[in-house]
Amino acid sequence: MLDVKDFTFFDKQSSFDFKGFLIKTLSYWKWFVMGLVIAFSIAHQVNIRKQKIYGIQTTIAVQEENNPFFTANTSLVFNWGGTSDKVQMISTTLKSRSHNEAVVDSLQFYVDYMKQTKYFLQDVYGQVPFKVSVDKTKNQLLDHFIKVKMISDNTFQITTSFESNNISVIQYQENKKSMVTVPIGEFKKIYKIGQPINLPFLNCKLELANHNGENFGEEISVRFNSFDNTVSYYKGLDVAIDEKAGSILKLGMDGTNKFRMVDYLNATVNVLIKRQLRNKNKFAENTINFIDKTLKDMEDQLKDSGEDLKNFSKTNNVLDIEEGGATYKNQLLSFDTQKDEVERKLAYLNTLKTYLKNSVDFSKLPAPTVVGIDEPNIVTNVSKLISLSIERTELAYSIKGDLYYERIDNEISSVKKALLENANSLKTALQYDLNLVNEKIQSLERQIRNLPENKQEWLKLSRKYNLSDNIYNTFLQKRSEASIVKAANLPDIQFIDPAKDVGGGLLGPKTSVNYVLAFFIGLLVPLVLVFFIFFISNSIQNIDDISSLTQLPLIGVVGVKHSETNLSVFERPKSALSESFRAIRSSLQFLYKKQSIEGTKTLMLTSSVSGEGKTFCSINIATVFALSEKKTIILGLDLRKPKIFDDFNIQNDIGAVNYLIGQKTLDEVIQHTHVPYLDVITSGPIPPNPSELILGDSMKEMIMSLKENYDYIILDTPPVGLVSDALELAQFCDATLYIVRQNFTKKEMLTLLNNRTKRGELNNVSIIFNGYENKAKYGVGYGYGYGYGYSYGYGYGSGYHEDDEPKGFFEKLKYKILKRFK
Repeated sequence: MLDVKDFTFFDKQSSFDFKGFLIKTLSYWKWFVMGLVIAFSIAHQVNIRKQKIYGIQTTIAVQEENNPFFTANTSLVFNWGGTSDKVQMISTTLKSRSHNEAVVDSLQFYVDYMKQTKYFLQDVYGQVPFKVSVDKTKNQLLDHFIKVKMISDNTFQITTSFESNNISVIQYQENKKSMVTVPIGEFKKIYKIGQPINLPFLNCKLELANHNGENFGEEISVRFNSFDNTVSYYKGLDVAIDEKAGSILKLGMDGTNKFRMVDYLNATVNVLIKRQLRNKNKFAENTINFIDKTLKDMEDQLKDSGEDLKNFSKTNNVLDIEEGGATYKNQLLSFDTQKDEVERKLAYLNTLKTYLKNSVDFSKLPAPTVVGIDEPNIVTNVSKLISLSIERTELAYSIKGDLYYERIDNEISSVKKALLENANSLKTALQYDLNLVNEKIQSLERQIRNLPENKQEWLKLSRKYNLSDNIYNTFLQKRSEASIVKAANLPDIQFIDPAKDVGGGLLGPKTSVNYVLAFFIGLLVPLVLVFFIFFISNSIQNIDDISSLTQLPLIGVVGVKHSETNLSVFERPKSALSESFRAIRSSLQFLYKKQSIEGTKTLMLTSSVSGEGKTFCSINIATVFALSEKKTIILGLDLRKPKIFDDFNIQNDIGAVNYLIGQKTLDEVIQHTHVPYLDVITSGPIPPNPSELILGDSMKEMIMSLKENYDYIILDTPPVGLVSDALELAQFCDATLYIVRQNFTKKEMLTLLNNRTKRGELNNVSIIFNGYENKAKYGVGYGYGYGYGYSYGYGYGSGYHEDDEPKGFFEKLKYKILKRFK
């Protein structure tokens, strides 16, 4: 178990008195209460002045959605890519500038709706009866409040004031800022709902919004903010990839307005879905564009060949000519179709090679399957190249920076290299197929040359027409399939939980945390102050200070007086303070008996300096002796600063000085008081030589004469720390009481007292601890305890039992703590 001695640090002179510090701390309990009250008040004011911060979230899934129109009979093949890297790309896109610019622009979130509350401007978006529709092509007042107030269901008033002729405006379509001239002063005008506002600094209209009547008729401040600053704010959107499910993204926002956050989160996902679906359809769109161009060319060829065949039929009997040439016609159509397919594949590969070498944007490549190339490596790599190209374009304002661009560029380079190798390999095989088909066509053409000329001409024309018609029908079918595929595409991003205000979501301010901090700060600050006071104070604080500085006995402890005069014992004889003086009387009687002093007892009271309570203690000690019907006289010997007469309503015209210089007799200087058995000899006029008067024989004679008529003689002397008068009077006294006052007497004064007693200048000295303030009404382990009531049993040696616990929270707390260190 720890002992109080364990809390002593350093050397003897710089030791830490833990028990004294504990008592000092508990004596300042009012400071702690005040500190807590102030701290909690500040915390409360901080809490009510801070806007509430809410958190809103939405969850989306990223997964590969198969097109329901892809079947085994579909001749087109589109490789859209898997979910690999898509989640990371989408996460990056959501925080990119380009994406957030699109969302902010679609919602017009650069417009603020604010309402002045008691402590702050509150964002009331979604809680006002109107909505501002901005004309993005014209100027809007920038960073300046415009007050809007609904006058009726269809009219409103706008008010603003200008302190300068030149103000800043912004045009949101081009994000361009400029200055316009306005008149200085207040601008006020009434408009109708839906009526365009066309002013040099404001171009918009107000539309009614769905509302429940909240804030109707109140003044709402509308502000147009910088587009770039608004986008920068919303780029801070929190995007997190689910650790357990890599295809799940959680989007979150913190703010003061739930309506604004819900709208933005849902809008940012919807804009992303539209953009992702548009990019996903890019492959199909490229293919459709390629087919459309081919169809246009084939349509012209088909028209020309049809006209030629029609003209031939007018001058020739086609039925006769067809006999014997139908076999050649079908064979030529088959071979020509095969040759056209091979040549288109080769043309695509040549175009692809040129495109790969000379272009940097590969997002416009058509699908290889449009010309019949179904080689898996080429189809997959073209699709991947388009995806990477689109991804790089989307990240034009990405937060990832150069490192992310470098990764994409490396991937594009690798895919290009692989595509070129695949194209060369396929081109070699196609060239071989083309040679075979050409040989078959040449063999068949040699046979046709043996036919009549009119049949040769007919085969030539029909051959050209049939080939064009076959190609046209084939591409027409492919275009139809591509359009169906495009229309049936599904986005890879789906809502799991759209953003919604379902109540709750409060993130701050952390009122409970503020109150906890207030509690600790409210205790810590007073504790630091008490600690500071304890260490800078060089005055006596408690009995332990006295016992550690001197071996002289402590004869009594006196509390703080609460009467207007020094006659505390006489005016309030039943008070605890009176009991403390009775305890001192008992201790003095025991002291006199122990020293076998008979007859008149002489008692001298002195102290270190003025103000420690010598006169107060002299009067009340004399009073307790007088109340016990002992003839007592107080001899005022503080000749330099007399003050004992005021409390008895007597004059100081004559006194001890008059007797000592021989002007008056002893009976003439003795004054009777209203306290029975108590007389007083005041100091009298202030002499020029007080020390010499005390050293004279007249002093001895006065003391001897007083002993003949009184039981107790109380000498009120000047401070021994300032003058030597008390030292000269010590020879006439049976006992000396040295007054030490709490929080007043300096510790070094007790060292001076020790030196005087060692030299024999003061004899039979006891100490009275005056002005002691202990509001717990007890003193565990010290043998003292004082309060301020009208009850007995609190004096030194008065029979107070230390196990009698006091009442009250702080009294009980202090009692238990001090008892712990008994």
